[in-house]
Amino acid sequence: MELRQLRYFVTVAEELHFGRAATRLLIAGPSLSQQIKALERDLGVPLFARDHRSVALTPAGEALLPQVRALLKQAGELRDHAERLSGSEPVRIGYVNWLPADLTGRTAGVAQLHVDAWVVPSHAQAARVAEGSLDLAVCWVRAEDLDRLGLEAKLLGADRLYAVSTGSDTGPVRARDLTVLVDDDTASWSSWNVFAERLAADTGARLRRIGDGGITGPAFFDQVRRDGGAVLNSPKGQTTPLPPDLVRRPVAGPKVYWTWSLVWCRDEVRPVVRAAADALTRDVGDLGLGDADVWLPGGDPYKR
Repeated sequence: MELRQLRYFVTVAEELHFGRAATRLLIAGPSLSQQIKALERDLGVPLFARDHRSVALTPAGEALLPQVRALLKQAGELRDHAERLSGSEPVRIGYVNWLPADLTGRTAGVAQLHVDAWVVPSHAQAARVAEGSLDLAVCWVRAEDLDRLGLEAKLLGADRLYAVSTGSDTGPVRARDLTVLVDDDTASWSSWNVFAERLAADTGARLRRIGDGGITGPAFFDQVRRDGGAVLNSPKGQTTPLPPDLVRRPVAGPKVYWTWSLVWCRDEVRPVVRAAADALTRDVGDLGLGDADVWLPGGDPYKR
């Protein structure tokens, strides 16, 4: 017997009319009748009592109908589960400002990724994963955030931050000689502010508070001009072209890194989400974070 024959049986049982059942199934009446007869031969019992005027279930048909419905339901659930395992169920991923260039390539054949268009700060993206509006997110998190929100994380990327200054000197600048900006807008810059404050505390860099959103963009360049020294660039400004009057300088002693984690719920049970997370983080390595002269803030999941 075949599943389609069982579906035909249920439809005829519901309609008790071969013509209406054939119309509903989008097949020819004679074909439907032949399939039902083939099913009856396979089962060894008549399912319908029919004459020229009416169709009725036989006692055997009435007894088998609930079991056939249950079997079809199980078959549907099996198909849905297989589709999820194959990656046909979209996996929602959010980000702040960085994603791997080969994002979809890493998950090809594993999961269908849907990149969420709502770009919000790291702490907000992590919270969205915890509440279930995202399956995965690329963000900066601390170990305490993971515990508080019930998330798991793996390293996905790392930015070595550089300084921007006026003048023509493009040589290295020591972390203790940096100016590090923090913004009064904690809703937008919560993660960056934590990072910057810990850098200043650990290295002796000068902390300067601002209130104009000048952590990135044109306002950041104005902050550099006003400062006159070397100002640490944020991860959101990593790829922004510099104006001609400003220069980029590497930070050394120590090198300052910002990490990007891929996060998902610790109690995530959907295989497709965990498969996507594994595919995205496979073979990432430590990205140089294990070097002796690397600075990461306390609480960073990858701090050695």
